[in-house]
Amino acid sequence: MDKSKRAAVIAGNWKMNMTPSQTTAFINELAPKVAGLDGCKVVLCVPFVDIAPAVEAAKGTNIEIGAENIHWEAKGAYTGEISGAMLSECGVKYVIVGHSERRQYFGETDVTVNARVKAGLANGLKVILCVGETLTEREQGVTYETVARQTKIALLGVSAEELKNVIIAYEPVWAIGTGKTATAEQAEEVCAAIRGVLADIYCEKCAEATTIQYGGSMNAKNAEELLSMKNIDGGLIGGASLKSDDFTVIVKAAQ
Repeated sequence: MDKSKRAAVIAGNWKMNMTPSQTTAFINELAPKVAGLDGCKVVLCVPFVDIAPAVEAAKGTNIEIGAENIHWEAKGAYTGEISGAMLSECGVKYVIVGHSERRQYFGETDVTVNARVKAGLANGLKVILCVGETLTEREQGVTYETVARQTKIALLGVSAEELKNVIIAYEPVWAIGTGKTATAEQAEEVCAAIRGVLADIYCEKCAEATTIQYGGSMNAKNAEELLSMKNIDGGLIGGASLKSDDFTVIVKAAQ
């Protein structure tokens, strides 16, 4: 990490876990453990039904709350979807867009990811944009091409000024929920390549100012090594974000 150029961000992605009451209990447990650890931003991205209790429980702490998805339209006949205005009024500060599970199970495409990115930015949210290759793509040697394509399409029409509110999370699909993790060197290579794509789209200064997280099974044991890499500025944490002790270890590693 290079904190002189960009912010470090450790964000939990709870996925479909935790009820509202469990959310309150968890944040009450986590808050004192991460209090005063201001060397990085601490974010919990929670299911929609957990947002209100999460925002309430996080008041007065250094924990910020995010959502796990956003619809690209402001309103309309989209049963079950949640708009940016709804999230913003609920007190959400961040939103995850383009997670591989959304792409794999719910038909997310590069084009819809771009629309969701724009919706998040239009509603004053910080967007955590996920990109990453499948195992087949890595084995075929097209990791960089895949990640570059996803990044370029997702940021189509996003200005350099708006990019200041975008965090990119590199999450190799083959390392999510599998227990497998890219080596620190593998993760660093791809994060550096993403920064190179940003330099091509925008400018070198813009690229250097953008936070790039690693999101493939970062945990309490490997966080320190991953976060020691120059181009890895934090983590998008899955399973470990549901365990307050493990999540605290990761936040401390980012200090």
